[in-house]
This record gives sequence, structure tokens and C-alpha cells, in this order.
Amino acid sequence: MSLTLTDVKRIAHLARLELADDAAGHTLAQLNHFFTLVEQMQAVDTKGIAPLAHPIEQIQPVALRLRDDAVTAQIDRAANQQPAPAVRDGLYLVPKVLE
Repeated sequence: MSLTLTDVKRIAHLARLELADDAAGHTLAQLNHFFTLVEQMQAVDTKGIAPLAHPIEQIQPVALRLRDDAVTAQIDRAANQQPAPAVRDGLYLVPKVLE
């Protein structure tokens, strides 16, 4: 897939970008190079290859650093609501803003 200068200008317009003609030509070359790389990657046969969570897995085993899901701190609601001007039933009371 290759783009034309008209395509690049249309994409710039849709993205609300102001693109000069010389910049559009440079962008066209970069986008076409990108699409060429994507086509090359799509041509590679990847059947039978398991996906990797991390590339280092090819070199050494990766141990996930997970911690136990445990409560480590308790929240004191009363202490947090003490500086509030108005509280009722554990909720902050605020002035009405819509009539």
C-alpha cells in the first residue's frame, strides 16, 4: 500500500494539521516507508510461534513479580471528614449548584 500526496493532504486536513507542500512530501516519504516495513513484517510466516509477553523470555526465564492482594492500610473516614464543613451519614454535603 502506498499513499499519494493527495492522501497525505487529506489526512492532514482530517487531523486539522496545517501542512506545507514540502513537509507533505517529506511526510509522504516517511509514511510510505512505514507501510513498506509493515508489509515486510506481514510477509513473515509466524505460524507455530508462541507470542511473547516480553522479549527477554528468549534469553532467560522471566518470573513475574506479583505481590499478594492484601489490604495494607485502613482508611479512617471520620478523620478524613473532620475538616469538612458539613457531613451526614458519611457523605460530604455541598451547596446546591443547579436549580
